[in-house]
Amino acid sequence: MHYARPLSALLLGLLLAGHSLASERYEHFKGQPSASLPQALHNLGEYNQKLQALLAKPAFDEHDLHEVHALTYTLENALGRIDSELKVIAADLEAVHKASEHNDPAKVRQHGQAYLQGSQPLQR
Repeated sequence: MHYARPLSALLLGLLLAGHSLASERYEHFKGQPSASLPQALHNLGEYNQKLQALLAKPAFDEHDLHEVHALTYTLENALGRIDSELKVIAADLEAVHKASEHNDPAKVRQHGQAYLQGSQPLQR
């Protein structure tokens, strides 16, 4: 009975140490920011090329896998920004569509300009 507490403490210590080692082994990165749609598209292109180069290797070593892990953070940031920007662009286009149905030239112009400005970086 007197061994229960020290054994529990030892097991807890081993679990925490294992978690600490796992955390050190798999670093978490912030990745490059994508503060705008043009920046997100740039990061997507640049980091897709990096991923493509790594995937072209016949085999991965530990460093390669670390590089893949690190660059996915930037790709996730880019895709998140692109997704949010596309939702805004789609909403503006839908507003243009509805305004044209309701014969509202002011809203067609307002949302049409916003749609064109938002979608311009996609036309490259």
